[in-house]
Amino acid sequence: MSFPKKGKSFPKRDGDGSADFSLDDHAFAMKIASALKAELKDRNSRAKLVASWTGANERTVKNWILGRYAPCGRHLVVLAQHSDQVLNAILSMADRQDLLLASIIGDPHAYSPDA
Repeated sequence: MSFPKKGKSFPKRDGDGSADFSLDDHAFAMKIASALKAELKDRNSRAKLVASWTGANERTVKNWILGRYAPCGRHLVVLAQHSDQVLNAILSMADRQDLLLASIIGDPHAYSPDA
């Protein structure tokens, strides 16, 4: 059984009129890789350390560091817990410079999730 050939078609991917945010999967993976490299530049066993943080396989972590793939949401949250560079990359990609600035200044009252 197949879809009928008449009627409305599916909307195009970028045709929804949303913001001009155009971060594709490869660019996202490269930004996370860059953040991981910057955070762990002085470490010898980067993949082992990140694997111990996330519980991910070392081969998977190496692919993150090389920018071949991006971590899933759960692993990305754990990375942000351990890495300021990854957290800053996420905030920058989310266009949340206000929170990025607050994290740079280090004001614990600048952002309150309870507010």
